[in-house]
Amino acid sequence: MSEFTPEVGDLVFDEAARQVGRVMGHEGPYWQLRPVGGGREWDASGPLRLPTDAERLSAGVAMANARSRGDCA
Repeated sequence: MSEFTPEVGDLVFDEAARQVGRVMGHEGPYWQLRPVGGGREWDASGPLRLPTDAERLSAGVAMANARSRGDCA
């Protein structure tokens, strides 16, 4: 089985933070992730995986809620 290696822009699930985020960059052992609805980036050292359909849906709802509050463009 091959290890999942995300690319910038991918939507991933950070197992340690238990949160879906968009990959913004990679530096050393850390991935810089940003919440889907906007907000402060965090460093994730893994493991990262593709989000499930339910996790994607939840992230989409969070983004819609952020937009309705005017929190993101």
